[in-house]
Amino acid sequence: MQDSLQVGDLSLQWGQRTYVMGILNITPDSFSGDGLAGKGPENILAQARDYVDHGVDILDVGGESTRPGAEQVSADQELDRVIPVVEALAGEFETPISIDTYKARVAREAVRAGAQLVNDVWGLRADPEMAGLVAEKDLPVVLMHNRSDPSSAQVKEQLGGRYVGIEYQNLLEDVRRELLESVKIAHRAGIQNRQLILDPGIGFGKTVSQNLELLDRLAEIRDLGYPVLLGPSRKSFIGYTLDLPMEDRLEGTAAAVAVGITRGADIVRIHDVREMVRIARMTDAIVRRETS
Repeated sequence: MQDSLQVGDLSLQWGQRTYVMGILNITPDSFSGDGLAGKGPENILAQARDYVDHGVDILDVGGESTRPGAEQVSADQELDRVIPVVEALAGEFETPISIDTYKARVAREAVRAGAQLVNDVWGLRADPEMAGLVAEKDLPVVLMHNRSDPSSAQVKEQLGGRYVGIEYQNLLEDVRRELLESVKIAHRAGIQNRQLILDPGIGFGKTVSQNLELLDRLAEIRDLGYPVLLGPSRKSFIGYTLDLPMEDRLEGTAAAVAVGITRGADIVRIHDVREMVRIARMTDAIVRRETS
């Protein structure tokens, strides 16, 4: 694995500490209840300002909900939501901006507006033009594992959506193999290893028990030789495990983040920046003593 990755003005030094990516959902229907669509630019900037003040490393902007059962939005809708936000963030903060999209057109316009990293929840599989764009712009890219299938989504009031009946021959072997298939797509387009970050896709086409196992065995994803992003924040596997609604999942998220860091996560993607920065710093002080 490469020792570091440059994202804008930020040099990510792998293994030295855990980096925190703060979520800005510019959607009306986010599973986590934090959707910022329609709340006005000043409210969005205030949220971002709070993240930056509390130590966030990367701001992740998304304009389409990925909750189980969510409806897809058009590229035009997504662009209308995210481009003004990316422009505003780039104009006010030096913090790197990630664009959470699987559409090449949205990614291209977001990069033009100031984004410096692509977070693709379909691992370059959804849009055949995405890999070429990443290579052309020499962008870092997150390749996420995803087996989401609306027909396998089950939604319960208070607890939200989860996936049921998702079958894997061997969970870790299948996830690893499919992530490496995304890596091959990247390589064929000319994307370098130094640009790649892997995300096991917690909550995306996995049952509650599969999510728990994947989190516990995250080191087997890290063993593929790429930095790892982990996104457990407020997700339904926490809600179903603790029988708690989204607004009461702070402690469950903290446990998932801490365990994920001990298993090798390099970046954690979260909503509750103040608390999770503290969790990450404390966990780093325990498990990264030799390099901190």
